[in-house]
Amino acid sequence: MGNNIEGKVVIITGASSGISEAVAKHLTAQGAKVSLGARRKEKLDQIVQDIEQAGGSACAFITDVTKKEDLDALVKNTLDAFGRVDVIFNNAGLMPLSRLENLHYEEWEKMIDTNIKGVLYGIGAVLPVFKEQKSGHFINVSSVAGHRVGPGAAVYSATKFAVRAISEGLRQEVKPYNIRTTIISPGAIKTELPDTITDNKIKEVMQPVLDIAISPESIARAVAYVIEQPEEFDVNEIILRPTAQAS
Repeated sequence: MGNNIEGKVVIITGASSGISEAVAKHLTAQGAKVSLGARRKEKLDQIVQDIEQAGGSACAFITDVTKKEDLDALVKNTLDAFGRVDVIFNNAGLMPLSRLENLHYEEWEKMIDTNIKGVLYGIGAVLPVFKEQKSGHFINVSSVAGHRVGPGAAVYSATKFAVRAISEGLRQEVKPYNIRTTIISPGAIKTELPDTITDNKIKEVMQPVLDIAISPESIARAVAYVIEQPEEFDVNEIILRPTAQAS
């Protein structure tokens, strides 16, 4: 009996580290083929090498999700390499938390461009493919911050609320095409995401949450779970926190 993952082609953005790296390695261990998109070539090359040495199948392409043409190229290159696309995991994101009064305009713009536009460009690039083949699966990464807002997280939370709104609208629109949609909302996960915080006071406030963060593999297992469900079964949203995380 198959696992409904084996043989599927999965595009992964933000793929050079953290959750995306864990997802890529976990899925390829179960027989998926992955196409990795990120900006850091050396990191991507190393992940591809790790996967291939473990017997998996992967390719990688330099991708800046803030550029529509890069997402279009990622999808085209994936089709050229593997002949189809079954899943896109839109995970590229930034989290430079700061209080609004500090007026970090440049950081706000980077979050909007990466966290919102990056997801939209990923959806737009692959949606025609999914419509034509009458199948496909969008997995978009929001956050616990996409369900609640705290001091210093106004803009970041806004981008992650937006991911949930976009994903829910997408879910309703793609029903005629047999396309599935899932929102993954992680809590504290051990990744490089907190490294984008430039506000030292916010870092101090965040530290107790970061201390209880769990591994990216926890998200990888959740992603595998939603993909492996029968085609008529659509897991629309998962919130996943460390057991010790209260908020």
